[in-house]
Amino acid sequence: QVQLVESGGGLVQTGGSLRLSCLASGRTLSRYTMGWFRQLPGRGGEFVAAVTWNSRTYYADSVKGRFTISRDNAKNTVYLQMNSLEPEDTAVYSCGAGSGEYITLQIGYNYWGQGTQVTVSS
Repeated sequence: QVQLVESGGGLVQTGGSLRLSCLASGRTLSRYTMGWFRQLPGRGGEFVAAVTWNSRTYYADSVKGRFTISRDNAKNTVYLQMNSLEPEDTAVYSCGAGSGEYITLQIGYNYWGQGTQVTVSS
């Protein structure tokens, strides 16, 4: 079992930055693909970014050039650096751990955290 806990969310103005963290316990993250998804009000989960076990990264078109995903296996932590935030980025952000299949889909992840709220004011 893997337990994931997100942190770093909050309220920020348009153009601001936040860094989300996802801390894992129970197992080492080093062999997992880690992904960030967001839940927008009234909509399903949306893929944001992922990093594979060998640090290959993937991004949704809507966040390319603004968000950066990274991992620190020694700290069992994955990060999402979010810059140039827009009101459309307002959502609950959750991290997941998976095997590496279906990287951009929620079904590709077996373990999830509870999520952290990000609110961007205009």
